[in-house]
Amino acid sequence: MTTSLPTFDSVLHGTALAALCLIGTSVAAADAPAKAAKPPATRVTKKPAPKPVETGPADASAEQIDAAERVYYGVYDCEFNQTVNIQKNTKYAAYVDLRSGKSTWIMKPVLSSTGAIRLEDIKGETLMVQIASKSMLLNVKTARRIVDDCVSPRQHELIEAAKAAKAGEAAAAPAAALMGAAPAPK
Repeated sequence: MTTSLPTFDSVLHGTALAALCLIGTSVAAADAPAKAAKPPATRVTKKPAPKPVETGPADASAEQIDAAERVYYGVYDCEFNQTVNIQKNTKYAAYVDLRSGKSTWIMKPVLSSTGAIRLEDIKGETLMVQIASKSMLLNVKTARRIVDDCVSPRQHELIEAAKAAKAGEAAAAPAAALMGAAPAPK
């Protein structure tokens, strides 16, 4: 029986291989505590910011209630075939909803010292001024008119009444002048 003795190269190769295996095992063992100490990766999800609590406008004062009763409600015809719609707000007493185009505002009625009704947006963006003959909607932030020359059904009635009264006065004026020019009775 012949046995062959391992050659120096094969022994050296086997020893080197064994050493590498030992080194690899010790490196893996050294890394094991570091890997074990690291917490598992978790996905962090941000919670959406809570929606702000919507608070309604302040309760209406007696003056505001009086002003709300004087508001001209309904659909207004405005320049350039635009419309404005003013209705009582169903959620907040003595407030009104104003719609123009695609925009809607909650407005607070205020009686001005001149007798005009001011509809002030509760967010401070818009203002509608109502006088007997017309109304206009303004953007107070940009100081520009949104729509002008708006007339509600009630304002149409007031305009027609004023025209009729003026026509009546004009017709009465010549008759009064004739009466004053007539000779005095003897």
